[in-house]
Amino acid sequence: MNNRPIISVVLNMHVPFVHPSGPPWSIEDSSFFEALSGTYLPLLGALDRLDADHVPFRLALCLSPPLCHMLSDESLIQQYVEFTDRQIEFGLREIERTEGDPAMQRLSRFFYDQAVDKRILFTERYEGKLLKIFDYYQKKGKVELLTTAATYGFLPFYVGYAEAVQAQLEVARASHHRFFGINPQGFWLPELGWHDELDGQIRSYGFSYTIVDSHGLFLGTPSPARGSFYPAKTPSGVLLLSRDHYAVRDLAERETGFPFDPLYQDYREDVGYELPTDMIRPFLGPGGVRTRTGFKYRCRGNPEGSPNPGDSSNPQSSAAAAKPLYDPEAAQEKVREHARIFLENRIARFKKVEEYMEGTAISLCAYDADAFGRCWYEGPRFIEALFREGARKEEIQFMNPAEYLYKQPPISYSTVVPEFSSWGVNGYAEMWLDAANDWIYRHVIRSLERMIELAERFVDDTGLKERALNQAAREILLAQASDWAKMLYKGESPEYARNQIEGALRNFTTIYESLGSNYISTEWLTNLERQHNIFPAINYRVFRRKH
Repeated sequence: MNNRPIISVVLNMHVPFVHPSGPPWSIEDSSFFEALSGTYLPLLGALDRLDADHVPFRLALCLSPPLCHMLSDESLIQQYVEFTDRQIEFGLREIERTEGDPAMQRLSRFFYDQAVDKRILFTERYEGKLLKIFDYYQKKGKVELLTTAATYGFLPFYVGYAEAVQAQLEVARASHHRFFGINPQGFWLPELGWHDELDGQIRSYGFSYTIVDSHGLFLGTPSPARGSFYPAKTPSGVLLLSRDHYAVRDLAERETGFPFDPLYQDYREDVGYELPTDMIRPFLGPGGVRTRTGFKYRCRGNPEGSPNPGDSSNPQSSAAAAKPLYDPEAAQEKVREHARIFLENRIARFKKVEEYMEGTAISLCAYDADAFGRCWYEGPRFIEALFREGARKEEIQFMNPAEYLYKQPPISYSTVVPEFSSWGVNGYAEMWLDAANDWIYRHVIRSLERMIELAERFVDDTGLKERALNQAAREILLAQASDWAKMLYKGESPEYARNQIEGALRNFTTIYESLGSNYISTEWLTNLERQHNIFPAINYRVFRRKH
């Protein structure tokens, strides 16, 4: 290969497991639908346009097991179609409501058209099978698919229980194989949470490489000989890539990153929180709680926060009315400019890196996919513009991680034990272990010990008892999800997060005590299996000790 440096874009696509039983939907349950409309469909649309125009692109995606399950759940797919139908119906009402304001009505029509297009794209072009489309691009060699832990548990907290880590890895690998027919080469560490005791387990399950945050590799023992713009390897042979700190700063730095540009849509300003209740009734959650409609008319606003003239008649809150109306054309132009600047920044950084290292440098641009769509409306267009602009740059090329690693000489990797690290606040574990959420772990660990005990005690059971044991395994995995601790830390729907944890632990305890008394309600178990139906082929023996 030539020595042009490499840009590798990796997006982590994960949402916590939900299985709503039906309307009305809560804000938390509808987050999956918003991710579909805001991130996954626009991203696939961008890939379709790039492919149709023969623009070369490479994109790596980590599809978490909970997301894969939900994207294949027929009831959720049907509920998503109903969700888009409500958006379309609401859009028609908005077009009528804004009739006296041409600028506002233009935006109403814009978002209405977007909702219609997404419904058509989802139901007709993709036939509701997004996993099939991701696999299509993987087979074309344009997309690489990674997996992550079964329920996105923060693994460093469970290294004291090898059975917990092995369950998260083994169930994840089996789930990925079930959906895509192959084992992935890359393993995305949940929250990029690394601990040196994970090394051997990741390798033992056949994963070739993983990704750590830049400070985790740079502060490793010993420090990597070629720095953080070149791979290293762990003592067991797992290849290590670290994400580009500077690329993260361009897009994620609060207030100065590209997504915070004044011209971009303000995703927080949804009319679902501003219009009278009777006008948004289809979007009211349980207890009349307001939820998001997807109609967001305001941009972030200029730094001075000057109001937009001429729209004081709109029934918006005063805070929203102080912001200018969103201009899709201006935002699209800004996207192209930011894609060009982003690439220029990478090229400038490569020139500095090349002064200090040998070999082909790589800028691993790893982000949460939510940052490209749901939380940054223009994000999928930015990805598209990035590849279009990159096709005209002779100084760099795009590759997926596995493709890049395959082309590097194995002798060039230095052996490093990365520092304990994550991509959370301040780079370690405080986001998942502080005063708001530390109560979780004594209960989860106690239930985990009981799960290991059950797997050791009931080795060859079948029938109803085996079903109960398998469900117990699902519940303990769901309780380990890092999403709930993060929500508690941020104060985002803390009651919902607490209910999810306590519900899973309560279900597990009921099964544990029922097995002890040798009686379990078939009706109760059947209902629970229907509600928490993730990992249909799980085998509770995954929690047995490796002797």
